[in-house]
Amino acid sequence: MVVQTYLSGDSSVNIAVSVESAVAAGKLASGELLPTVRALATHLRVSPATVAAAYRVLRDRGIVVADGRRGTRIRPASPIASPRAVPLPDDVVDLASGNPDAALLPRLPALDLSQRLYGDELNDPRLIELAREQFRADRVDAAHVSVVGGAMDGIERVLREHLRAGDRVAVEDPCFTGILDLLNALSLTAVPVPVDDEGLLPSSLRAAIRSAHALIVTPRAQNPTGAAHSPRRARELRTLLASRPELLVIEDDHAGAVAGAPYLSLIDRHRERWAVVRSVSKSLGPDLRVALLASDAHTHARVEGRQTLSVRWVSHILQHLVVAMWRDRTPARAGRTYTDRRTALLRELAARGIPAHGASGLNVWIPVPEESATVQALLHAGWAVKAGERYRIAAPPAIRVTTAALPPAQAARFAEALARVLRPGARTGGA
Repeated sequence: MVVQTYLSGDSSVNIAVSVESAVAAGKLASGELLPTVRALATHLRVSPATVAAAYRVLRDRGIVVADGRRGTRIRPASPIASPRAVPLPDDVVDLASGNPDAALLPRLPALDLSQRLYGDELNDPRLIELAREQFRADRVDAAHVSVVGGAMDGIERVLREHLRAGDRVAVEDPCFTGILDLLNALSLTAVPVPVDDEGLLPSSLRAAIRSAHALIVTPRAQNPTGAAHSPRRARELRTLLASRPELLVIEDDHAGAVAGAPYLSLIDRHRERWAVVRSVSKSLGPDLRVALLASDAHTHARVEGRQTLSVRWVSHILQHLVVAMWRDRTPARAGRTYTDRRTALLRELAARGIPAHGASGLNVWIPVPEESATVQALLHAGWAVKAGERYRIAAPPAIRVTTAALPPAQAARFAEALARVLRPGARTGGA
């Protein structure tokens, strides 16, 4: 096997290092099958137990995944493999990045700031109070609020404080790639729960939480499908979760004010461990790297205690900016614009008989028979979209289209191009 030429070492640690180095250098690709324990032991002239220990180390670090008799493979999006951004041609419209429209983000205000020193308050009291007002308006307990470095930072901190390697986490399927990558990096097991336009399917969630230690859910603007909890679905899911009051529930409100749907939480007053993460990345700008974390008292104490040992605090320059920008009405106007753009594409797709999902948020999820061929054909036609493979666990193939910067006037052009790809040779003119 060719892969064996990149692997070396006479101890489990050295063998694991050789695999990591091969992945980091691009010599081992995502999904590549590693040699069996016995085959690599024979090749390296070590015991099978040594190779097995090396593979366990790699699994714990999120480098490989074990798939029973099908063997051990390099995990997609390994945490040590640097992502390679491929620039798009100038004539291609980017509907793949997932970014908000830069033209709809508030302008950065000029601030008169003084220097902060060690020992000062961790968080800006004005930011905490504004966050509490928002959480309370959405019926989220705001007694304990932390400032974290973005939604993924908040989610990772909560997971690290409550879970251990091997624990099972129920997630939406399809799910945001960052969540799946984070679970793999923490050696946590993702348990897929299908979603429709109203959110998690209750029957599937009921089965998943029997063995799960935690649930990560996006109540609105779910990435990639745009699902948003309906009042009926939220009530049904809360009733279902009441049977597991000890289950850790993390809600990811990454879109916040521009989600285009109300926030309907699954967390009630009986939940023992919970967190709601509300990012400003989509509404105010990804570079701010600020999110607010409301949680139970125990989780709050753990997160802030550990935070003081690492980053100490989120920059007060960023916190001040968020305070100033939250008082602007730009996010509300942007949210209406995003809704108009998303619904325009859904309307054009429906006119051409193409099923799609996008109840809220900045993306539309379109089932397709074959992802790679569809993505390549659209790229050739001048449109960049995202293949659904990285988002899916057991869900069927689809593509994700970011509509944030797609004006309604261009929605028809994209829908027409997709219709030609899906039904070549057919007349596709929409109403």
